[in-house]
Amino acid sequence: MAHSAVPASAPVAVAPISLSALAPWAAFAAVVTLFLLYLVGVEQGAAAIFQGENVHEWMHDGRHLLGFPCH
Repeated sequence: MAHSAVPASAPVAVAPISLSALAPWAAFAAVVTLFLLYLVGVEQGAAAIFQGENVHEWMHDGRHLLGFPCH
């Protein structure tokens, strides 16, 4: 078995991603992360963006899992 069924190929060079191409995606990820952190950690109802207690109740277990006190 000296011959392989798959021909050998040269390694493909991967072009590096420039910071200017990465910056908008990093900013978007940061905004989404901060919004989710707000929903889980801060949204309590007293100083809330959303009316009522629905968001608080939906995020309740996640809040305790991440160590945020809520009552």
